[in-house]
Amino acid sequence: MITLKDKIDMTRIPQHIAIIMDGNGRWAKQRNLARTEGHKEGAERAFDIANRIFNHWNIPYIETSVKLGVKYLTLYTFSTENWNRPKEEVDGLMELLVDNIIKETPTFHKNNIRFMTIGDNSLLPEKALIKLENCIAETASNTGMTLILALSYSSRWEITEAARRIATKVQSGELMLDDIDDKIVADNLTTANIPDPELLIRTSGELRLSNYLLWQLAYTELYFTDTLWPDFR
Repeated sequence: MITLKDKIDMTRIPQHIAIIMDGNGRWAKQRNLARTEGHKEGAERAFDIANRIFNHWNIPYIETSVKLGVKYLTLYTFSTENWNRPKEEVDGLMELLVDNIIKETPTFHKNNIRFMTIGDNSLLPEKALIKLENCIAETASNTGMTLILALSYSSRWEITEAARRIATKVQSGELMLDDIDDKIVADNLTTANIPDPELLIRTSGELRLSNYLLWQLAYTELYFTDTLWPDFR
């Protein structure tokens, strides 16, 4: 039997895939559900993608990615702009995050997946931050693949912070003005030492980057699908 993996050109597998997981709210609205139910389904989709085993045609994408040689998967989980959403919705998202991190940490470790976050963690509730830090520490030595959540993240925030760090180094004499080049900028981003994505996927039909990895996506292939994130396979 020919499987999906048999049809894939293994010489063209990207090292790093980034995903904008969009459409949870619309998915819920189509079903007359609360937006929080859409986020719950979307979170389950994200962690399914992280952990399940490649089994015939039941293909969760992160575990498949491990087998195909993908080394990094970055999921746009919560933007800095999302803090402007209604408090009830934000609280629900944070609760989902904590619950899923607690549940999935042993599975990440079992599957040799390293867990990381990028973004302004100082804005996160203490409970969520502790669970994130525990998961990061517990999986730090894993080598199969790195799963990165872009959490409380925006590119404008990231680039602004990089500019501040570089300016501080110049002011202190650690760095000369003439030394600043694109590598220096990249080394001061939250994704320092992580290769730029070769493929970006955005679900839900929106044709924009929404302040996501703007520096890193300069040469990335972009794929947009009308499928809402909870329905994405």
